[in-house]
Amino acid sequence: MRLFDSHFHIIDFDYPVIENQGYTPPSYVTEDYRKETADLNVLGGAIVSGSFQGFDQEYLLKALKQMGEAFCGVTQLPYTVTDEEILKLHNHGVRALRFNIKRGGSEDLSKLDYFARRVYDLAGWHSELYIDAKQLPEIASTIVKLPAISIDHLGLSEEGLTHLLRLVDKGIHVKATGFGRVELNIENALKSIYKVNPDALMFGTDLPSTRAKRPFEYKDIELVQSLFDDQATDKILYTNAMKWYFR
Repeated sequence: MRLFDSHFHIIDFDYPVIENQGYTPPSYVTEDYRKETADLNVLGGAIVSGSFQGFDQEYLLKALKQMGEAFCGVTQLPYTVTDEEILKLHNHGVRALRFNIKRGGSEDLSKLDYFARRVYDLAGWHSELYIDAKQLPEIASTIVKLPAISIDHLGLSEEGLTHLLRLVDKGIHVKATGFGRVELNIENALKSIYKVNPDALMFGTDLPSTRAKRPFEYKDIELVQSLFDDQATDKILYTNAMKWYFR
């Protein structure tokens, strides 16, 4: 088994960490991540900026330098950011822009159409949405026209799965992450998404699983292995995300 961890957080209190909705996360530096994933054969991954990091880039640049070239960054930026700053971040390994609709701390969703196109045209970045999929109908007509979009944590809710699957059919990617935070039938969601588009699912640990009802466990990987054959499992655990982030 090989893993491209499409979604994990580094939390370094040497840099600004903002309380969000009454929550302050624990410290979780690159050494913690390496120790916790030592037995997982992680060959690369994506460090994702959380709501509690706002628009700070320095923690991310440090973490990317420490993790090495097999890892990339997913950041939050204000839409007023300069082209020069975006390209600088790209040169340091950032590959995606995040809109955190669930928790805040990122740019407003009203800027999605403009901003997602801008970062894609300028640097080839895709955009990631942390959103409850039941809200997708409100923005579906915008999303389907954008060049590259992924949705976090299986879309979070059972109520949203039908809406999510419609977008998967249009080319949207989905992170198979946060199994301890979703409110849906995970097995059904995984099988349904894979059936619609075998290239769409991208597994991630979601470490350190901030605010989740339970943290990542190895059984999350075993679940994927139990539902799919070896070829499909490799796509979900490694190939799909590798191709998505390092196009």
